[in-house]
Amino acid sequence: MSKKKKKKRKIKKGRFILALVILIVIFLLVFMVIRQGGKIINKEVTKYLANSETSVYLYNYDSETKEISLDDEEMARGKKVKAFMADVVTKDDNDYVKIVIDDDSYYVDSDNLVDKMEDVVLEKEVYVRTACSVLESMDDPKILSLANKGDKLEVLGYDTVSEDGVVNAYQVKLGDITGYVYGKYMVFNEEDAKANYMASTYDPIHSSINNYYGGGEAINLDFYPVDKPKFDDNVMPEAVYSLYLNSGVLGSVDDYIAFAKETKINTFVVDIMDDTAIAYSSDVMKEFSPTTYEHGNLDVDTYKAAIDKIKDAGFYVIGRITAFKDSYYVQDHPENSIASKSTGQPYYHTGAYWPTPYSRDVWYYKVELAKEAVELFGFNEIQYDYVRFPDRMTSVSDLVDLHNDYNEDKVQAIQRFVQYATDELHKLNVYVSIDVFGESTNGSYTTAYGQYWPAISNVADVISGMPYPDHFSQGYYGITDPWNNPYDLMKAWGDDAYERQQECPTPAIVRTWIQAYDVLQYVDSNGIDYNSDELESEIRGLYDAGLYGGYITWNSASSLSKYKQQKGAFEIDYLKEYSDNE
Repeated sequence: MSKKKKKKRKIKKGRFILALVILIVIFLLVFMVIRQGGKIINKEVTKYLANSETSVYLYNYDSETKEISLDDEEMARGKKVKAFMADVVTKDDNDYVKIVIDDDSYYVDSDNLVDKMEDVVLEKEVYVRTACSVLESMDDPKILSLANKGDKLEVLGYDTVSEDGVVNAYQVKLGDITGYVYGKYMVFNEEDAKANYMASTYDPIHSSINNYYGGGEAINLDFYPVDKPKFDDNVMPEAVYSLYLNSGVLGSVDDYIAFAKETKINTFVVDIMDDTAIAYSSDVMKEFSPTTYEHGNLDVDTYKAAIDKIKDAGFYVIGRITAFKDSYYVQDHPENSIASKSTGQPYYHTGAYWPTPYSRDVWYYKVELAKEAVELFGFNEIQYDYVRFPDRMTSVSDLVDLHNDYNEDKVQAIQRFVQYATDELHKLNVYVSIDVFGESTNGSYTTAYGQYWPAISNVADVISGMPYPDHFSQGYYGITDPWNNPYDLMKAWGDDAYERQQECPTPAIVRTWIQAYDVLQYVDSNGIDYNSDELESEIRGLYDAGLYGGYITWNSASSLSKYKQQKGAFEIDYLKEYSDNE
């Protein structure tokens, strides 16, 4: 036999032996990994805790007694864990798998382990605890419908889960509509959904409120606690001392800044839009209301330059938007207006045309406008004024169509708008304040225009009453000429506001509009001028009532010469003084 053939045989034999050795090694490794002493070895894999509720039960296993018991601790779903799928304990037809979390060992039901984060939410249905909007998407919060308290919604998916296992937003089906609802307004059973928050405490308060004027039933409102954010990159002054600026004076903004720096003023409220007084022309206006766009007083760059000056000078800046008084929007969208029943056309009332507060298209526009303003100009806060139905509507209520598509009370529509606005604007790390009439602090009825103080305060970050002394009638609060007695009026009103604050679990900061103009002649030709002493009296009345959130000056002309006459009132740090005296 040739050497060449012997060499080939040796090579083939060598390859065979090598392959055999490799197979034996693999077999032994697999055998050792899979079994040792007849038991399956714990092979570690990555899993995620999943459940149809926010947390997952953990169990302990006693190897001596062979008993498995419930641990005192639960773990939020979505938690990434090490799972040992071969270490299984079976009891009562349930399989419990060993897991390790932060070096601690537990067992969980095998049904609570999934391979992917997107599968950790197991609920197929949720129930609505707090009535809320059904949104087209989380990026574009156009409102598709209303999910009412107690509704059962089919779950199709979700966006994110927090570290506490709470779903931020569910994708749901409501009838024929598919959209998104915020998880914070959902619960997992019908009984919890239909219950009121701390019913024994709050139901007696709100069920006793009368509905004399058609504003709605207070007991139908929502009083579940609301998380009020504090943004690290947007710190609100503990007490806001603010001057109001309409857009017409922004050309002289340097003068207002210089004046404010000589006082304790730390904030400016600046108009974005006030019905037909439009501060600037923006893309959102162009899209939703071209007529509004056409009437902008300034271009975006000029407006931005003024706001930048205020911010660069170290002031907190609030952008003011009128919500439901907007004649230009009605001109473009008569279908969303308060309309005459007889003609179907927009109804002219109290000097304006009004979009109906029931219209979700209007909500969407006013929130998109606010979001744009925050992104363009860096506002710290958005303030909505005219968050109400028109006043003096009682006499014409039978003549108008409010387009109440969801059969809501007025007070419900107003609270739900505030809820929608805060949900969307908080995403931008800005606060939301809501202006309300002084009358809304009454403790006996819901107002005809839909403002009920506890319902708004419970949801908003800031609530700003407008108790201008010359708006109160003779003898109100038992005060003769209340417009000439600013301290007495504000103290009495502040006491009411303070009491209303106790009627909800998460009250807003109270920051009040004060009268910074002289008593109007038609109120009293002998009325007093409002200068430093009068403004200081107003503010002290509020602070003596326990309302420490600060003030905003209402002078529609934003007259700097008038502000200078009132300078003494602006030089006082009221919060510090009152805090030092406590």
